[in-house]
Amino acid sequence: MRLDVGLINFLLNKMVSVKMSNSSAFKSSKIVPDVVDSPPDSTIELNYPSGAKADLGNELTPTQVKDQPTVSFAADPGSYYTLIFTDPDNYDGPELVYREWHHWLVVNIPGSNLSEGEVLSGYIGSGPPEGTGIHRYVYILFKQPGKLSFDEKKLDNKSVDGRAAFSTKKFAEKYNLGAPVAGNFYRAQFDDYVPLLYKSLGA
Repeated sequence: MRLDVGLINFLLNKMVSVKMSNSSAFKSSKIVPDVVDSPPDSTIELNYPSGAKADLGNELTPTQVKDQPTVSFAADPGSYYTLIFTDPDNYDGPELVYREWHHWLVVNIPGSNLSEGEVLSGYIGSGPPEGTGIHRYVYILFKQPGKLSFDEKKLDNKSVDGRAAFSTKKFAEKYNLGAPVAGNFYRAQFDDYVPLLYKSLGA
């Protein structure tokens, strides 16, 4: 089988470009070090039913991201993964412990089959309170050392208890997840959907 050298070089250059754009976007937005200590090499593709796509810091509205997205990422089919979706701008005070509010947490994902993973926290869309400015909404993927037993309380998509004061770093450390392997993020600020979201959550 003859290899197309031009195609191979194109793919290699694209991989390097993705790695560089991920790294610079995660650092310039201060997701490194606010959420993780190092940037992921690859990008998670996030496509919302509204037609919106996350693209390393583009601005989307809470209305556009209210429904769970289709999530795609490169994966080893024999490995398990953890996906975290978090808002590190939940609280703008001096106590760092309060800053992260996690919106979605899925573990023991076999390969790229997200639907077969174990949902620890059901998906809740972005709901930045009025007057709090623009928030970063971050997706982080970790490759697990194997299939794991998680002792976190399970939360459905109507439960807000236990989502505040989250730490992606501490969660990764607790379960020995290592460095993130993929990620993406967008920004969002208050719109007219947010009060409806709060009402649905009983807040």
